[in-house]
Amino acid sequence: MDLKPDFNRFLAAVRHKETDRVPLGEVLIDYSIQSKFLGRNVTADDLAGQVEFWAKAGYDYIPITVSMMSPGKVTEESKITRVLKEMVLREKPGTTDPKAWNLEMTSFIHERPDLEKFPWEAAADIDFSKLHEVKRLLPEGMKVIAVSGKIFTLTWMLMGFNNFALKLVLDEALVAEVFERVASIQFKALEAIFSMDHVAGVWVVDDVAFGTGPMISPAAFKKHVFRWYKKVGEKCHENNRLFLMHSDGDLSMLMDDLISMGVDVIQPIDPSCMDMAKVKKQWGDRICLVGNVSNELLRSGTTGEIAARVKELLRDAAPGGGFALGSGNSVPNWAKFENYLAMRETCLKHGSYPIRL
Repeated sequence: MDLKPDFNRFLAAVRHKETDRVPLGEVLIDYSIQSKFLGRNVTADDLAGQVEFWAKAGYDYIPITVSMMSPGKVTEESKITRVLKEMVLREKPGTTDPKAWNLEMTSFIHERPDLEKFPWEAAADIDFSKLHEVKRLLPEGMKVIAVSGKIFTLTWMLMGFNNFALKLVLDEALVAEVFERVASIQFKALEAIFSMDHVAGVWVVDDVAFGTGPMISPAAFKKHVFRWYKKVGEKCHENNRLFLMHSDGDLSMLMDDLISMGVDVIQPIDPSCMDMAKVKKQWGDRICLVGNVSNELLRSGTTGEIAARVKELLRDAAPGGGFALGSGNSVPNWAKFENYLAMRETCLKHGSYPIRL
């Protein structure tokens, strides 16, 4: 099978059309998996290696992060980590414990004075260099999807979730201002992103739900978060770009809102709490679905179990387009490499249109 990248394939799926085959879709594949696939080391700084992997593995795009915060764990390569580290070291020179500037361990905005002293100007200095650099590396037909957003996640992480939830009731104005600062920075970044013709869309990675439903009330989401994402969706479509979103958890109560915001693609339809076949039946004619092979299955299942699940997804979600096959979250370093291979190879083998399963 010719695995030459063709973003028109992915675009056709988004538009609910069948092409040659079901596209593959992921927002994050760990560098260890990429390295095993290519047989050589791939790192965060090795753009050429990353492009080679995404193209050879059968993807029609490569995701590149241009946000304050990278998807997945809060890592040293995230912009916000570097900003917080500099702030901590200015205030407490000699600090060596990385927990002091890790948002998963420490929060920074508890009261209004914290908001005022936060280095917003430094946080707003988004690095677009990888987006520029990757252009010369792309094979014909391949596009970039810029990973941005995290308006909700970054806001509550900066405040600490318990404090965030409390302030949402007792000092909503403070929470609203943090949302405003975070969202404004990332919305403004769209101007630079859309100036690059090799960037075909924006992928917001922002978990808004638990396994049991939304993390805050739908009303609070609409007031503070979704109004911004509606603006992102409008900006994407004005510039002929796709608006993609990732969120874990049960999104059932929020799906209509996500669609009304202009989201073109939703990933991964969390297999721990959502049923892809049911989601396809209820919303699949209005939004493209990407996913949703369980990460637990990628970790502990057999290649036969992976193949069986992929075939189920192709049968239930692929006919008529509007679907791309991928993991139930991302492909982490603890996924079995042979299971990752089984996932993509089964899709490539059995995902040709028309689907016959």
